[in-house]
Amino acid sequence: MDEPIPGYAFGSKEIPRAEVTPEELAALQLSAGLNPEDREALRRAGDILAGQTHQIVQHWRAGIIASLPHLARHSRSLDDQPLPEYLQRSNRRFEQWIIDTCRRPYDQDWLNYQIEIARRHTSAKKNQTDGVQSTSFVPFRDIIGFVAVMNQTVKPYLGRTGASAEDVERMHQAWCKSLQLQVALWAKLYSDPAAASGQW
Repeated sequence: MDEPIPGYAFGSKEIPRAEVTPEELAALQLSAGLNPEDREALRRAGDILAGQTHQIVQHWRAGIIASLPHLARHSRSLDDQPLPEYLQRSNRRFEQWIIDTCRRPYDQDWLNYQIEIARRHTSAKKNQTDGVQSTSFVPFRDIIGFVAVMNQTVKPYLGRTGASAEDVERMHQAWCKSLQLQVALWAKLYSDPAAASGQW
């Protein structure tokens, strides 16, 4: 049995119910163009990415974010010192997020946890899960900007197990649609003045 992931609470009763209706989620999926064929492509992507999540997150965190001080500071102390345990714990959740993106049904539990992910990036809850002192929030502009990098850099990993170029493209398009959907959901917290005022 896999070791529990620190702070990963998908499906837990501790996670509040999202203030997004199933109807709004369904409409948002239509807006993003995410259809049943894309969900099947995501499941295939999950089979390919499952064994590569550590390498992917290391690529993102150590290979890209670490070289960008305005992004790296969000996993460091307020005096810019490394927080290795915090980074390790959040990396494991980051790895699981890749799997959840591909394999979880986009149901009420998934919706609730999407809003929880956003909450943990705003001043409402950043640092609380791991009990650290770091920046109080991650600006939404940086999240939106980095999604483009994640979309671009995940594609080569989809092609590492012999999938055809056509199938890699199909999986990659489905992944991009899902991330567009997720960012749209995270925007709800960031656009709420009571939850994230001034955190653009």
